[in-house]
Amino acid sequence: MQSENRNGKEKRKTFRSELIQRKMPSESGSFLKGVILGGVFCLILALLGTFSPEIQFRSDDHHHHLHHHLKPLSREELQKLTVAQMSKVTQQVRVYCLIMVTPKILVHWATANETWSKHCDRSAFYTSESAKALEAIDLQEKNEWTRLRKAITHAYDSAGGIRWFFVARPTTFAIIENLKYLVLVKDSSQPFYIGHVQKSGDLEYVEYESGIVLSYEAVRRLVEVFKDESKCPERGHAIWTLSEEKQLATCLRYAGVFAENGEDEKGKELFNKKSVNTLISDSMSQNPSDVVEACCSDMAITFTGMSPSQMQVMMYGVYRLRPYGHNFHDSLTFLPPKDSDND
Repeated sequence: MQSENRNGKEKRKTFRSELIQRKMPSESGSFLKGVILGGVFCLILALLGTFSPEIQFRSDDHHHHLHHHLKPLSREELQKLTVAQMSKVTQQVRVYCLIMVTPKILVHWATANETWSKHCDRSAFYTSESAKALEAIDLQEKNEWTRLRKAITHAYDSAGGIRWFFVARPTTFAIIENLKYLVLVKDSSQPFYIGHVQKSGDLEYVEYESGIVLSYEAVRRLVEVFKDESKCPERGHAIWTLSEEKQLATCLRYAGVFAENGEDEKGKELFNKKSVNTLISDSMSQNPSDVVEACCSDMAITFTGMSPSQMQVMMYGVYRLRPYGHNFHDSLTFLPPKDSDND
């Protein structure tokens, strides 16, 4: 009887031992899987913490300002100005052009230097590295966002009495007189950030390719916020960095400056992200009965996507070709910058 009890106990001990041995690999495997999954989850959280494609702002920061769609004076408003007022405002509106270049686009750089930039009251070409053939300010910086920050700071420090800034690439063609007309009676001591506005998430930004207009006050605030790395870092810490135009809009938004879309009195775009050829072709296919009216504003400021030779043709069409004896009835005259050899 005692022998049978011992045998039973030994069998039960053996059974428990085998059961534990069978469970151990399964439990250890589960533990290992848990460790791996936990590590992966922590890694994902870390990545998400650095990923910031759009900066989230408090809802009270996203207010609508009074002039989201910015338009120039109408003809009726312009006629109300006296001759003395017209003369004063045309002399006061001066533009500093910041043209961001690299040796990779040397032909466009040379073309912008010889064409539309001559109509700026002051123009400066900011480059990533110097080119012997063309004069420029070498910022010795490859990172495009950092280079743009340095260029804006330099322009602000050296602007003198100039109170409007135009930031562009050499692939943009600009009609500076029309830009001056847009901001003619705008107060540069107010924060203006103007161009072709796009939206990404809750961030409204001005497209870089079609040119960016900034008032003196906007630039002043921007230079100040550049000093705050928590709001406007010089070099992004995220895995996916924002484009320069979005980083600029983000920093300006922290400074209380919001994007405004430049339009004429009919609501047509003034800052175009396409070339004249493309806009006309689009109009011919979409509005064949009224191609010109449906195409572009008479007071357009910028066009993009043109070859250097097309930019030369634009200079001819905009500044040189005139029907003899025709009076355009322009009430204002924007004189060339002092010592300028512009057309």
